[in-house]
Amino acid sequence: MRLTSLDVFRGIAIATMLLVNNPGSWEWVYPPFRHAEWHGFTPTDLVFPSFLFIVGVAMTFSLGKYQHAELPPATSVYWRILRRGALLFALGVGLNASTSVLNWLFNGMVPDWSTLRILGVLQRIALAYIIAALGILKLSPKHQWALASGLLLAYWGAMVLVPVPGFGPGDLSPEGNFGAFIDRLILTKDHLLNRDIGFDPEGLFSTIPAAVTVLVGYFTGEWLRRQPRVTATSWQLVLFGLSCLVVGQLWGFVFPINKQLWTSSYVLFSAGWALLLLAAIYEAIEVRHWRQWGWSFEVMGLNAIFAFVGSGFLARILITYRLGSGEDAPSLKTWIYEHLFVSWAGQMNGSLCFAIATVLLWWLILLWMYRQQWFFKI
Repeated sequence: MRLTSLDVFRGIAIATMLLVNNPGSWEWVYPPFRHAEWHGFTPTDLVFPSFLFIVGVAMTFSLGKYQHAELPPATSVYWRILRRGALLFALGVGLNASTSVLNWLFNGMVPDWSTLRILGVLQRIALAYIIAALGILKLSPKHQWALASGLLLAYWGAMVLVPVPGFGPGDLSPEGNFGAFIDRLILTKDHLLNRDIGFDPEGLFSTIPAAVTVLVGYFTGEWLRRQPRVTATSWQLVLFGLSCLVVGQLWGFVFPINKQLWTSSYVLFSAGWALLLLAAIYEAIEVRHWRQWGWSFEVMGLNAIFAFVGSGFLARILITYRLGSGEDAPSLKTWIYEHLFVSWAGQMNGSLCFAIATVLLWWLILLWMYRQQWFFKI
């Protein structure tokens, strides 16, 4: 059984990710298109967990069949999971490395691999996918729920109770939190995004609750597989979503909602919004058969990883390629932004229009791939 609504959901997630990741200038961004500074939640903070959530829903159709099989999955199944995770992780590291390579090619700057960032969005997807997949294959449904709950509670306990040298227990600042301490211990400051304080928003330790986001998606997909495609199913998704929002908000009073720390409250709060969005899409497409509006997003959802990697690489080209020589030479991105967008739309609206143009460009590329039946899968 394939649900078109899942591809549409994934397409909305990747389109929004392209929108918020590609403003004309990071100095000119409307507040809803920024992440929360630290504690808190903005619409942009829903994008990444939505993508992980839909990864989990999709796993229902690839791994769910093993839940009720009499024999355990073959070794080859585990190898496929590890291979997929390794390829995603390698793509992410390669994307990070491409900035240094492009600076070397365009600007003669010799790469310094001693400060290469190891982690990132694709790396988090890879690790969360592997953790969740192993839990799905090795545990019964009841124990999967216990695993998800246990991980959220254990993460909360570690973050608020375990003392960090020099900071003590319960310090949730970027440099003082326990997750950052673990990341510095394993990867060292030089390989984290913020090397000055030794913090990475896609850190190793905070990937643990991110795996629970994938598991919540999987639980949702398993439940949907057994439900009739009727409005009552959509309303139950709404009820589940509202429940997650309430629990997440209440938990946030003692363990603040924080995307960069991927706190347990953030897992539930973002899952609540993802469930509400899925309910609306499911009702429109699967129940009422209003499919035409979703086709544009379906085109993007079927090649989401390609769009993310390709847009990330193109963005790095635009930033590193400079028009002219000298320190004041503008990057190609700056030139395009100022001459094609700021000149008529102003700084703030021009920055937004640049992001919208990026989404449209990639939609046209993905539309061509869709018509050629080219689907990039890992």
